[in-house]
Amino acid sequence: MNVRSSSEVETRFVGRRLASLLRPNDIVLLCGELGSGKTAFVAGLAEGLGVEDQVTSPSFVLVRRYQGGFIPLIHADVYRLGSLNELADLDLLDEADDAILAVEWGDAVESAMPSQYLRVQFEVEEDGTRQISLAGHGPAWTDRRLEDVME
Repeated sequence: MNVRSSSEVETRFVGRRLASLLRPNDIVLLCGELGSGKTAFVAGLAEGLGVEDQVTSPSFVLVRRYQGGFIPLIHADVYRLGSLNELADLDLLDEADDAILAVEWGDAVESAMPSQYLRVQFEVEEDGTRQISLAGHGPAWTDRRLEDVME
């Protein structure tokens, strides 16, 4: 499914709507260039999950954890990881058993993910709008209607 966003507010809205489809243990890989809207999207996810804390980029701390919503949210940024071994050291997959794991720069670790995840691709158009593509992978996503995100 593809969605066009012309502002940070709209990008957050898409994330907020997607939250209604997410379940504990879901993995959301966020892929796109710097400044394409990944953190804004996660902020919307957090809002949709009922998280009251302000979401900030985990670029320097690698991982931020948000409690207080319907489902805990783990927000990771793997841009600075040197290898997939470093991802394993973070133990994110085990920690996400009862949470949603949102991973910025997810394309760098996609090969290490379980077979079931949602890939969200951000493309910045020449006019500054964003094309956001959502694609579910694995059986866990076959019964979820991503197009419902925008209804």
